Amino acid sequence: MKILIADDDPNTIDMLTNTLEAFGYDVTSACDGIEASSLLRTGDYRIFISDWQMPGKTGLELCKEIRDRGLDNYIYVILLTSFSSMEGVVQGLESGADDFLTKPFNPAELIVRIRAGERIISLESREMTIFSLAKLAESRDKETGDHLERIRTYVKILAEELSKQVEFHDIIDGEYVKLLYLTSPLHDIGKVAIADSVLLKPGRLTTEEFEVMKTHTTLGAQTLAEVATCYPSAGYLKMAIDIALTHHERYDGKGYPNRLIGDEIPLCGRITAVADVYDALTSVRVYKDAYSHETAVEIITRDSGTHFDPRIVRAFLGCQDRFLEIKNQLNCETSRTVMA
Repeated sequence: MKILIADDDPNTIDMLTNTLEAFGYDVTSACDGIEASSLLRTGDYRIFISDWQMPGKTGLELCKEIRDRGLDNYIYVILLTSFSSMEGVVQGLESGADDFLTKPFNPAELIVRIRAGERIISLESREMTIFSLAKLAESRDKETGDHLERIRTYVKILAEELSKQVEFHDIIDGEYVKLLYLTSPLHDIGKVAIADSVLLKPGRLTTEEFEVMKTHTTLGAQTLAEVATCYPSAGYLKMAIDIALTHHERYDGKGYPNRLIGDEIPLCGRITAVADVYDALTSVRVYKDAYSHETAVEIITRDSGTHFDPRIVRAFLGCQDRFLEIKNQLNCETSRTVMA
């Protein structure tokens, strides 16, 4: 994480630089507002620490300049100030500051505030990364977009219902549900590497073609793992990798690609498997008509303990009415879009 600091006091610059570099940050300094403005335009910095009052441009003016530019990548701004009045805080917030640090600053407090900024930037980055990758998958198949919207809604409903079971109460919390909702649309990202002749074939696949199709699990996991290597702080990609790799595993060990059994399959993969099969059953495909909700429930119930984790099937039965509601709602929205 590159950090830019701006202050006309050399002692403050030295203290900030030494503190931040001691914690492994890459720091650049500017001695006035004009130099800081020029450095900010390089786009290299995601966190900016600025003195309130400086020659050239003040910290407030720099804040306003950053926000007025409407940058794609958010810059987290911390203002250094000797002011402690509410009026000063309001003025800083109106200009676009995210946080404040009072001079003389405490090094421990500085690091805490920097880490708060990193969390904000990480949240923005993860949603942009997930959205971009999901749109890549959607670009290969005109039906995928609706499928992704339904899948992420189904897994959210299912996880919330599953959290009511004592065994999962401490595992599935609000953050887990949110991550599942965000990353589940990447379950089929590996299909971008499958040839059109297989992926878009208007009919059932041959045995050989199905073997090719099955590789979308490992290809998807490999793709996401490469992204994770470039962004090692993006821990959320671990769930995305698990889902891409394991959503076609079966509880009885007869799935693919690794024939995992029972709890060897990550929970996120087991949850996505139920949602994915329900959507496949109740959606039109080039090789079949859509099954009714009732038929899909019957099939999923029948496959409890073989294809699916019985505990997740119980949760599914407890919220199946919400699945039907979402299916009908999104199908109606799609129909309206087509008619328009």
